[in-house]
Amino acid sequence: MFTLAASFGTWLWFIAAALLILIEVLSPGIYMLWLGFAALLVGIISLFVIWDWQWQCAAFVFFAAAAFPLWRRLGRQTASPTDQPFLNRRAEALVGRVVTLEKPIVDGNGTIRIDDTVWRVRGPDGPTGARIKVLRAEGATLYVGAAEVD
Repeated sequence: MFTLAASFGTWLWFIAAALLILIEVLSPGIYMLWLGFAALLVGIISLFVIWDWQWQCAAFVFFAAAAFPLWRRLGRQTASPTDQPFLNRRAEALVGRVVTLEKPIVDGNGTIRIDDTVWRVRGPDGPTGARIKVLRAEGATLYVGAAEVD
């Protein structure tokens, strides 16, 4: 097996890079992409430098280990502000909103209708018609408190 791999020479790194990137395409997770880039880099260097396979493997390990912190740093910088900050986080968009109870909150639990959605609420008991303010959201549950009277 080793002799077969050695017979490919420098091209083994390009084959490994192609396989790792193909694995990344078939099952995305970003990890194999960086390993593929590390193998590609070793292959490119091997075209110009004659070095033992031990040094090639060491360089691959080094480049692969260096790629992960680089990926983490680049990944954090790609998040850009959006014109719809609460897209897919509707409950968080309701924080601070004041609504009127259609049904009373009993034993700390109840439901309210906001726009076209019925939300589960937790907070102090309140009668029908009471004004409440959404304080925070956890999943599909809104935590409410009494609204301040203006």
